[in-house]
Amino acid sequence: MRLPLSFEFFPTKTPEGAVKLRAVRQQLYARKPEFCSVTYGAGGSTHQGTFGAVQEILSEGVDAASHFSCIGATRATVREQLAELKAMGVRRLVALRGDLPSGYGIGGEFLYASDLVAFIREETGRDFHIEVACYPEVHPQARSPEADLQAFATKVKAGADSAITQYFFSPEAYFRFVDDVRKLGLDTPIVPGIMPITSSTQLMRFSDACGAEIPRWIRLRLQGFGDDTASIKAFGLDVVTDLCARLQGGGAPALHFYTMNQSAATLAVLERLG
Repeated sequence: MRLPLSFEFFPTKTPEGAVKLRAVRQQLYARKPEFCSVTYGAGGSTHQGTFGAVQEILSEGVDAASHFSCIGATRATVREQLAELKAMGVRRLVALRGDLPSGYGIGGEFLYASDLVAFIREETGRDFHIEVACYPEVHPQARSPEADLQAFATKVKAGADSAITQYFFSPEAYFRFVDDVRKLGLDTPIVPGIMPITSSTQLMRFSDACGAEIPRWIRLRLQGFGDDTASIKAFGLDVVTDLCARLQGGGAPALHFYTMNQSAATLAVLERLG
């Protein structure tokens, strides 16, 4: 059975980047995604770029989800942006606390993503399908796994419809997290976030920054390839295809790909999954 798919992009900073991204999206649309999402910069710094990219995706005939972060936001600014998105025809949001830009005080009227989710529901009822983030390997700033699980439950109770995970390479971590969520009596769909492997330095950098675990055997193999890009990509394709096959076999409801604005690696995985 073919799982529903979704793809994540980030706003580009140059006209050349925008042209390239349009071509990438067209290649990925051939896989009939359920929706495509667009990320938000720290402190909402790219929100106009995000909304612009979301509008383009909608105009290309594909459902689009806007990331929506609340760090530094006020109720008035959030209300205004929700109205803007609604007027554009957006029906899906990825509601996040968001990252602080460097040198930025906490500020704003929302401390947690759950506050944002509750406010969106209060203001707009069921106008938006709300996705939230979750962390099978525990959020890097969580006090404990239990506290992290409770924080997730709070987002769901505030009105989240479904969740997308941080990327991971251990299917066991995902299945354990889903079991823990189900034990709390929550039946929210939890969609695994998938990161294709195309560069070991980039992967190590991202993973260190976001707290995603790279299993030791994968780390060592990647280090062993040195600068041999072809071997890194071939190995990455094996690892990520196997991960997706195991998630599919274990009952994951869909797959969400962090494309990094590229199509080749994601398409190669999907091709191999058949």
